[in-house]
Amino acid sequence: MTKKDLLTPIGITIGFAMVMFGIMANAGFGGFTSFIQVSSIFIVLGGLVAALLVNFNFSEVKLTFRVTKEAFKTNDLNLSELIALFVKLSERARREGLLALEAELDEVEDPFIKKGILLAVDGIEPEVINDIMKAEIVAIEERHQRGRAIIEKAGEYAPAWGMIGTLIGLVLMLQSLSNPETLGPQMAVALLTTFYGTLLANLVFIPMAGKLENKTYHEIFIKQVIIEGVIGVQSGQNPRILEEKLGAFLSDNDKMADEEEQEDSLGEAANEA
Repeated sequence: MTKKDLLTPIGITIGFAMVMFGIMANAGFGGFTSFIQVSSIFIVLGGLVAALLVNFNFSEVKLTFRVTKEAFKTNDLNLSELIALFVKLSERARREGLLALEAELDEVEDPFIKKGILLAVDGIEPEVINDIMKAEIVAIEERHQRGRAIIEKAGEYAPAWGMIGTLIGLVLMLQSLSNPETLGPQMAVALLTTFYGTLLANLVFIPMAGKLENKTYHEIFIKQVIIEGVIGVQSGQNPRILEEKLGAFLSDNDKMADEEEQEDSLGEAANEA
């Protein structure tokens, strides 16, 4: 099940807040307003959009907002619960046969699990199931990479366009060397575009691309566990053996959490007795 990932907006907000605090702590609110330069913002954002339009085709550009939204979502699929699901399916398959698993699909939300179970129910060979589901993983990874590429490129282009804006400002400044009083303000304006571009790249685009990459890695890892579970159920593995096999995918922290949960359950049962 997908839910909101609050860490992304919290992290971006804290980053901008720290920058604002650093400015205002040294220069007050008046100093903060001096960091707002409309022409610099237009150069960075306008140039960034133009570069992305040149680099990508229209269908890829349309994915930008959808891909960006993924950085603000998280999948709370628990690996321990996933293993428990396959143990349950394995027990029922051994007891009632693979066809009985169709009745369990109403409780399964993940389409990848449903697809695997339906392939198993149809009597497809384990090797073929493995090939079909791994082909889907490759396709998912490719789609994610293409969607993430536009965010990664934005992280590359933003500082470059900030530098372009700075060069424009320096040229204009050098043209007015005869008036020394304007050199300081013009230099400040020239540097603001570099500031905007670097801030966007290192606080928004690059971290967001990193989060999307981590989400892809985690999703593929979960799908690999699902493939092992489906093949285990289809081949009629002993539920306890399947549980041990899938348990190898659990991290040490997950295993400790499961042990603590089991101890708590046994303690509650003892108290009730």
